[in-house]
Amino acid sequence: MEDNPTSWFMRIAVTILFLFLLAPVLLVFPISFSGDQILAFPPSSWSFRWYEALLGNNVMMSAFLTSLGLASVVTVLSLIIAIPASYAIVRLKVTGSEFLFNLFTAPLLLPTIVLGLAILIIFASMGLLATFTGLVIGHLVITLPYALRVLSVSLGNLNLACEEAASSLGAKPLAVFGKVTLPMMAPGIVATTALCFLVSFDEVVITLFLTGPRMTTLPVELFHHVESQADPLVASVSVLLILMTLAVVMIVDRTMGLTKAFVK
Repeated sequence: MEDNPTSWFMRIAVTILFLFLLAPVLLVFPISFSGDQILAFPPSSWSFRWYEALLGNNVMMSAFLTSLGLASVVTVLSLIIAIPASYAIVRLKVTGSEFLFNLFTAPLLLPTIVLGLAILIIFASMGLLATFTGLVIGHLVITLPYALRVLSVSLGNLNLACEEAASSLGAKPLAVFGKVTLPMMAPGIVATTALCFLVSFDEVVITLFLTGPRMTTLPVELFHHVESQADPLVASVSVLLILMTLAVVMIVDRTMGLTKAFVK
């Protein structure tokens, strides 16, 4: 069966739109190897100087390590809080479960800048500004809604018969949860881990309110760098962040499969 002209037109339109959306990402790669002093495309010369400059930039490397540690801690805490919370809401259906779900996911309904200002006002009185603890709590406000939503959907789609069968054979509730429910939630847990890590690592707006000279993260440091300088160092950092994101996606795909992790 031959394709009609409309079908060909739609394919071409989708391809053009895809390339348009992908172009800024692709342009970052050649710019990162530029030997120029300023951002320009195409580069007039090629060099690894900006990758060398990045490795020698102690402020950037320190901010990267802070972001990496922060995202890791926030991801672990999000899972520790969201797994039992989603189980209590979906399976146990405790009193006020719907209220708890709405409370946990409420930050998603607020503009990020409003949320950041509110956190700033509260943390200023508690002495948590420019501290690692303050950053962890601030990021948890953002990541917990995502974690709870993904895990609740994952738990709600599980076959309840498996848990009922384990209970009928004498398994205690804790054993059913640990040996039956939790393994079946693995795709949702992997998806939640990837999502929380990337959201925390990439968070800028709220982090701007909470960081200071003593402590900053990589996205915030990049923001300040772009304000004062327009060199290809930003492009080299962006390339590394793109590769890191692709690595996380590939790990999810290799372990569980993207469709199984994010759709099921």
